Amino acid sequence: MFTLQNKVALVTGAGSGIGQSIAETFARAGAYVFVADRDAKTGAETVQRVHKGAGHCEFIALDVTSEEQCASASRKIIEQKGRLDILVNNAGIGHVGTILQTTAADLDRLYAVNVRGVFNVTKAVLPEMLKQKCGNIINLASIGGVVGIRDRLAYCTTKFAVVGLTKSMALDHALEGIRVNCICPGRVETPFVSARLKEYQDPQKAYQEMASTQAIGRMARPEEIAAAALYLASDESAFITGSDFIIDGGWSAGK
Repeated sequence: MFTLQNKVALVTGAGSGIGQSIAETFARAGAYVFVADRDAKTGAETVQRVHKGAGHCEFIALDVTSEEQCASASRKIIEQKGRLDILVNNAGIGHVGTILQTTAADLDRLYAVNVRGVFNVTKAVLPEMLKQKCGNIINLASIGGVVGIRDRLAYCTTKFAVVGLTKSMALDHALEGIRVNCICPGRVETPFVSARLKEYQDPQKAYQEMASTQAIGRMARPEEIAAAALYLASDESAFITGSDFIIDGGWSAGK
């Protein structure tokens, strides 16, 4: 079950955290993975980890805010592999602040990556998927795209937009062999989160506060999110499209 044998996948933001874990998980399941990231160093680290686990992958430099780079990446994948079966739009950034603490530039910056990034990459690869009459797109949204989170105005705004993009694309292409879903994680213990914790006066206290948001009292591990991505990428989930797959440790259970 949950095999991706002979599948070709593109994972954006795969240099660390959730994206890295998804790339490793997909490769273990048999997929050839294009590890996409702006940072060649972290991308190379993911490639090394995949190869260490006997998986097949390669790095592809990609800034998702650039339409030209997205088109170039799509061409490269098709030229080399002849197809693309799975796209994971994982690249994303965050911001802390209320509307009064958020500038227009802050909102534009998050929108460029979190929303336009999904739009750009998907628009670049979708025509090839339509030619194949099959394709599987998984967007990384957030629990902040389902419920509001204090002091995360720009982030929540963009993640709600990702959920909307997901549902719209799923409806538009449901009869053309394309499935589109999104994953909405709660807090996940990634290098990004670990770096942010160090900025607090009391990192341990901040960690406990973040962990307690989840009903089960801890943050998720990247591999737990990757496991859900594997299910959505597999043929076993063939009847699922347009869903916002919530993996939040019970955060939203009482909402």
